[in-house]
Amino acid sequence: MSERDWMAAQFEEHRPRLRAVAHRMLGSLGEADDALQDAWLRIDRADTLGVENPGGWLTTVVARVCLNLLRAREARREDELAADRIPATAARAVDPEEEALLADSVGHALLIVLDTLAPAERLAFVLHDMFQVPFDEIAPMIDKTPAATRQLASRARRRVKGAPAPTADASRRHRVVHAYLAATRGGDFDALLALLHPDVVLHADRAVVPTPEPVLVQGARPVAEGAMASLGRARSAALVLIDGEVGMAMLEEGRLRVLLRFAFDGDLIREIDVVAEPDRLRKAQVALAEE
Repeated sequence: MSERDWMAAQFEEHRPRLRAVAHRMLGSLGEADDALQDAWLRIDRADTLGVENPGGWLTTVVARVCLNLLRAREARREDELAADRIPATAARAVDPEEEALLADSVGHALLIVLDTLAPAERLAFVLHDMFQVPFDEIAPMIDKTPAATRQLASRARRRVKGAPAPTADASRRHRVVHAYLAATRGGDFDALLALLHPDVVLHADRAVVPTPEPVLVQGARPVAEGAMASLGRARSAALVLIDGEVGMAMLEEGRLRVLLRFAFDGDLIREIDVVAEPDRLRKAQVALAEE
C-alpha cells in the first residue's frame, strides 16, 4: 500500500471523529463537511511518512482548518457590524434531518453557547473538554503555552457552564419558557396562547424579519400567530440563560441568529424581546440553562 493510500484509509477510519470535531467547532454540518474536504486536500499534499499517531495528527489538521474558518467568520462578523449589515444565511446542500439529529446528539443549547466563544477559546474547550486532547497538543495550534491554553479552556468552561443556582422564580420561569418552546415546536396554538398574558407585547428589532423599522405586536392571539409562523426556526432553538435570565436562542448554519428575552407577570409571559441585530447579539452573555 502506498503512503497516500495508507493515509486515505486512516482518514476514512477516523472520519466520524474528525467530523464530530469539525461539527462542534463550527456548529454546522455543511461547514463541517467543507472543513473535512479542505483538510483532506491539505493532507493529500503533505509529507506523512513520519506520522506515528495518525488519529492525533488528523485531528490537528482538521482543528487548524476549523480555527481558520472561525477566525474568518469572526472577521466577517466585525465587517457586518461596521457596515451595519444584516448577515445572510448561505444555502447549503445538507440533509436537514441529519443536521437536526446531529445537533440533538450534541445539544442545540451547547452549540449556541459555543458560537459566543472566541475562536481560540472554542478550540481549547472543544478539543480538551469534549475530545480529551492534551493541552500540550492544543497549544501549538493557537501559538500559546500549555498553561495559557489551559486558562483559555477554563475561561470558556465558565462561560459555557456558568449558570447561577436556580431560585424558585427562576425555576418557574424556566418551566414557562420550556412550555413556550414545546408549544411553538409542536404547533400547539392553544397551549401557546395559555402561556401568554392577554396584553403581552412583542418587540422585534429590524434584523429579525428583516424590516426597515422594529416590529411591535400586541395581544396574545397576534403574538401566538407570529410564533406559529416561526415554526422552522423553533426547531433549531434551545433554552439558554441570557444575561443570567432564562430565554431562548436559535442557531442557523452554525451561527447564533436570534435571542428571545422574556418578562413575566406571575406564570404568564408579559413581554417578549426578539433580538437579531449582530451588535445586540454580540453584547449578550449567553450560557447553558440548567435542566
